[in-house]
Amino acid sequence: MEKIWLKSYPPGVPEHVDLEAYQSIVDVFEQAIERFGSKPCFSNFGATLSYDDMDRYTDRLASYLQNLPGIERGDRVAIMMPNVLQNPISIFATLRAGFTVVNTNPLYTPRELKHQLVDSGAKAIIVMENFCHTLEEVIADTPVEHVVTTQLGDLLKFPKNLIVNFVVKRVKKMVPAFSLPARVPFKQALARGAGQPHEPVHSNHDDLAFLQYTGGTTGVAKGAMLTHGNLIANMQQASAWIKDVVNDGEEIIITALPLYHIFSLTANCLTFMKVGALNYLITNPRDMPGFVKELQGVRFTAITGVNTLFNALMNTPGFERIDFSGLKLSLGGGMAVQQPVAERWQKLTGVPLLEAYGLTETSPAVCINPLNLKKFNGAIGLPVPSTEISIRDDEGNELPVDEPGELCVRGPQVMKGYWHRPDETDMVLSADGWLKTGDVAKVDGKGYVYIVDRLKDMILVSGFNVFPNEIETVIAGHEGVLEVGVVGEPDDESGEVVKAVVVRKDESLTEADLIAYCRENLTGYKIPKIVEFRKELPKTNVGKILRRELR
Repeated sequence: MEKIWLKSYPPGVPEHVDLEAYQSIVDVFEQAIERFGSKPCFSNFGATLSYDDMDRYTDRLASYLQNLPGIERGDRVAIMMPNVLQNPISIFATLRAGFTVVNTNPLYTPRELKHQLVDSGAKAIIVMENFCHTLEEVIADTPVEHVVTTQLGDLLKFPKNLIVNFVVKRVKKMVPAFSLPARVPFKQALARGAGQPHEPVHSNHDDLAFLQYTGGTTGVAKGAMLTHGNLIANMQQASAWIKDVVNDGEEIIITALPLYHIFSLTANCLTFMKVGALNYLITNPRDMPGFVKELQGVRFTAITGVNTLFNALMNTPGFERIDFSGLKLSLGGGMAVQQPVAERWQKLTGVPLLEAYGLTETSPAVCINPLNLKKFNGAIGLPVPSTEISIRDDEGNELPVDEPGELCVRGPQVMKGYWHRPDETDMVLSADGWLKTGDVAKVDGKGYVYIVDRLKDMILVSGFNVFPNEIETVIAGHEGVLEVGVVGEPDDESGEVVKAVVVRKDESLTEADLIAYCRENLTGYKIPKIVEFRKELPKTNVGKILRRELR
């Protein structure tokens, strides 16, 4: 479609970005080291690593990995840990060594872990000890030949490292017993690699950088092949969007979403590393009191997250004591940002909560709202530079402005395809580069894109399309509601009915109260016929509500 969104671009944002500025993600990393050497790069548990520290540690670990027997350039290395200092070290060491990173959720069950390790063909894994018992159950049935294990306090200074590791293992008993006889401790791997520098590997745009596993219509996790070129493109697109807001070497971004998630990996780690920022890593954002306490101790300038995270933060005692005087960028993605949450966030922090949109398959950013917006607008923003979008019907015909249809995307950030799944790739990626997102969207006359809902989550009530996002936004506006998820339930008369699953903020809230509230704000067929109250909602590792588990 015509790029009508360009007329809404903020001043200075280009139509296209320079895709040739960097040869690889390693090039981005090494140029940042050269520019920002002694400046802080990553902080966690009171310890901070400078860009020079990251250079030294990643050089040693890359050397160790390169000298492992039976592992060659392009082979896959799995990384299985939360946001700790060892995580970014492992990521950039793997890339510097010429291997492909397989980001692995540490909360995986044995079945999920086995599938990912077998499917990716990973020959090595770097894993936190807390999760080694899961690996032990499946490693014999995987291609993994080399195991590096790390403890939470490995990179903390003496004696804090010993105290933290003792508390985690002996006091809190957070490390279940395991046996992996051939494992090598992380610190030992660094020591072995210190004997000689790693051999520089010159990767290019077409080389595979990450296998990012994602679900899909089949329910089988697939590895999205993201190249160095994909990640560089998306980093450049995001950088062009924020360049007038950030100052090189001065930013502090709160990284609460895990680095093994594509949103955090690109938006926080890569984009802000390019400008010499400090990534302040939050290891366990689900511990909200602890999270708020950490935020009280740092004057941060940017934060990213999902709607549920922002909502939970604002409902945690102590939030009002956080210093927001330096905050200039709050970015929500991964799921729909709800208007009541965004409005309350702006009221409490003084900064708009801006929504962005992306997919694992697009590295991830497709659309971002202009940073000069004064308040939440309900849109996912404008397509980022060097990106095309198209709204299409079921037959693939392009639809006009304001007409909802499937959002399709084309750009340099779109994945190479799904790892070893050409049939799955062909289902979503056309020969001319258009990716079907599976999301229903519409574009207004100014080029702003609005997500209506996921195609697969749409509820059909007596022939009428009902989109859960709309119902959730309305119910979330009730002062007695903390969280809500909406799904469809089978019904003999209407085909489906709307079901709302609610976590109460006010325990006196009743089903009748909610139904009455919905009647004031929704057309009849959209009003929930079933209201279920729960203590909590099932969520993904990044806090996105799992609608399929609400059915």
